[in-house]
Amino acid sequence: MKKIFISTSIPYVNAAPHLGHTLEFVQADVLARHHRLLGDEVFFLSGSDENSLKNVRSAEKAGIPVMEFVTDNFKKFFDLKELLNISLDDFIRTTEERHFNGAQKLWKVCEKDIYKKKYSGLYCVGCEEFYKEEDLIDGLCPEHKVKPELIEEENYFFKLSNYQEKIKELIETDKVKIIPEVRKNEVLSFINSGLQDFCISRTSERAKGWGIDVPGDSTQKMWVWFDALSNYINALGYGSNDESKFNEFWQNNEFKTHVIGKGIIRFHSVYWLAMLLSAGITLPKVLFVHGYLTVDNQKMSKSIGNVIDPKELVSKYGTDGVRYFLLREIPALGDGDFTYEKFEKRYNSDLASGLGNLFSRTLAMVTKAELNNGFEIKPSNLFVEKNKEVEGKANERFIQFNETLSDIWELVSFCDKYIDEEKPWEITDIEKQKEVFSNLIYSLNNISKLIEPFLPSTVEKMKEQLKEENGVFIVNKGEALFPRI
Repeated sequence: MKKIFISTSIPYVNAAPHLGHTLEFVQADVLARHHRLLGDEVFFLSGSDENSLKNVRSAEKAGIPVMEFVTDNFKKFFDLKELLNISLDDFIRTTEERHFNGAQKLWKVCEKDIYKKKYSGLYCVGCEEFYKEEDLIDGLCPEHKVKPELIEEENYFFKLSNYQEKIKELIETDKVKIIPEVRKNEVLSFINSGLQDFCISRTSERAKGWGIDVPGDSTQKMWVWFDALSNYINALGYGSNDESKFNEFWQNNEFKTHVIGKGIIRFHSVYWLAMLLSAGITLPKVLFVHGYLTVDNQKMSKSIGNVIDPKELVSKYGTDGVRYFLLREIPALGDGDFTYEKFEKRYNSDLASGLGNLFSRTLAMVTKAELNNGFEIKPSNLFVEKNKEVEGKANERFIQFNETLSDIWELVSFCDKYIDEEKPWEITDIEKQKEVFSNLIYSLNNISKLIEPFLPSTVEKMKEQLKEENGVFIVNKGEALFPRI
């Protein structure tokens, strides 16, 4: 048994969550459930980033006190846990005392690499990041398409340049593994361009008094990314009176994975590693980097306004209908496009007419043949081998979630073809019928095991209708898994 730490990034709570946020939640949940099924002990973490300047400005625009504003939106993000059946072990808010304590401790142990200076720079509030002039596109932030603000202040800086060669070596040798390779190459290119020290605070005045005080200097607030990145260890008790969980799941544990979007890879693969190296804290093992969920080939974004409400989708198509689309239609490590037409096509073909229909018609035939009270499963060699083949392919490339599900659905199609060829409703020989139903139920049982990390609610329904007791399967046909839209 391994100890496994898995985290999502923590989204800003300047607005309600959209479907793009759910992609990351669901992907990380699949990894967590997969490891639990392997018998590993998992700590699965998410949270909300509440100390950003963009939250302050959004609250001011809404005419609501900042704490009230972020608390209202935090609840909407936390509600994704139930809405999408996310198996979180913890959810940390960066306005919590435990987070403040951990962030300030991290700052203190990094103080040898922190200094203060005056400077001016171009700052995008949407990214909460400074940009060089040459990084802009037509003078605009490449991510949010807005003109950055010119900021002139005296702030604290972190000596990132001290860690350039060490971070480069860690990533080149996969000691910190970035998946996919294309993102690894992007990071190495950024490092090779020369790492510059970065600003890690802002004046309390510009922060409107919101955020975490720099230890020993109440005129400065921590830069939101310096405080936010520390959430991963703060949730484990770093900076508290009891750091046993921090030592157990982070400091003395090799298996630590961050699931993040490609837009924030630089913060996790460069800044975060440098901060941990400075503090003498062990490093994450894997950065699993997904792409963007687009609408009409444009990034889904609160700033742009082309968002899809996950609550509306779940109310119409169900939790697992939404999970399946995100995991099957969207490349696990690339961009994918959403339209309602694509959603309904995938739902009807793969779920309603695919797995749902196969499960329903098989159980109906078994019930009609009066074999529903149970019989021993004895699959043919052909079906044993086919199931092994599919299971092998699915496990081999598990993190390519869309391809893994494609592999599993090969077995669904194989069973559908088998039914059409054998026509069990025409078979009069009871032993021959049992043979056909054995093959189908054997396959459905294996399919349920393979899809459990992806569609946990569906598997619960399958287990209720197809129960195994002492090696015998009992059929209790119930409602359809996926009603056709």
